[in-house]
Amino acid sequence: MATLSARSLILSVALGLVSGIVPAAADEASDGLARAKELIESYRKTPEYKPGGEAFDIREVAKGKKVLSIPNTSSNQFLKGIIAREIEVGKEIGLEVREWENQGQPSQWVQGIEYAIANKFDVVDLISGVNPAVIEPQLQAAKEAGVKVFTSHFYDPSQPANPLLEGDLPVSFYNAGVILGNWMIVQTEGAANAVIVKTEEVPPTGPLVKGIHDAFEKNCPKCTIVQEINAGITEWGTKIQPSVQAALIANPSVNYVIPIYDSMSQFVVPAIELTGKADSVKVATYNGTPFVLDFVREGKVEMNIGESLDWIARSTIDGYMRKFAGLPMPKEIGSPFYIFEKSNVESAGVPAEPSKGYGEDYIKGYNETWKVQ
Repeated sequence: MATLSARSLILSVALGLVSGIVPAAADEASDGLARAKELIESYRKTPEYKPGGEAFDIREVAKGKKVLSIPNTSSNQFLKGIIAREIEVGKEIGLEVREWENQGQPSQWVQGIEYAIANKFDVVDLISGVNPAVIEPQLQAAKEAGVKVFTSHFYDPSQPANPLLEGDLPVSFYNAGVILGNWMIVQTEGAANAVIVKTEEVPPTGPLVKGIHDAFEKNCPKCTIVQEINAGITEWGTKIQPSVQAALIANPSVNYVIPIYDSMSQFVVPAIELTGKADSVKVATYNGTPFVLDFVREGKVEMNIGESLDWIARSTIDGYMRKFAGLPMPKEIGSPFYIFEKSNVESAGVPAEPSKGYGEDYIKGYNETWKVQ
């Protein structure tokens, strides 16, 4: 009888019938998957406009002012698209906006600040990747000359802005990472094995990657980050593709590559195709750059967390002009995230356009906030 009881106990454990053993683990995995699905669904809803503060006459504030936008590199199509929209929105409200063309060299960022000082610009916009820490003497010189230097779409809200800045408009890179992590959990039903492609020299990379790790830890402890590949901004064209290829060959279990900034995808997609893994390795990314949305439509990228470039441009201008008007700047840039995948990506246009697919209520909203008729 004792032997039979022992066998019954073993069988019960194996079948998960003993309370607190297998069912607990199964419930934990199921709960994590449910949380991940709920979060992902919340970013499938069309974004809603929320004003950055009280209404004000932006044309009166912007009149006669000049803005020089300096991207981390002019080869980044996401940033080029934002600046292009800043230029057009500026024309609508009487604000002159120019881009400082550069190839990602800090010496060129220095030259841009010096140009703004010499040519009496009112604002320098260090947009998404120009690290103020490496150009502090120029920030001090700009401050003394009365040129207001801001950062936009650069810091995560958890990161303190450089004290020499006039202000900053952060975006939650951490939340973007959380979305990416939960997307993989949902799509693999709790079996994600990912390679992350990142750029550590850009400060918000840290919070973004942490968001991916935290999503796995909270909702899928069995999901793994197999490898993290770091490539500096000027190395994207030479380092990303061979590094991703090597990672996929060395780690056959990988089922996702996550280029955390979507312009990296142009080097990740060929790596996956050349290793013959396009059917088994998917790409999810963040930014909403039009050519990457085209990749989504073509099936080369599975998902892109989009931000309307026009929305970002309007939010940036809104925040800076509030400072000149003596109003509080928003605590965040205010451009919402929206998931693009195969089922809805055509709403962004064919080919994709910088600001399609996010609805149009925000344009009306900004015009009302800015008292533009």
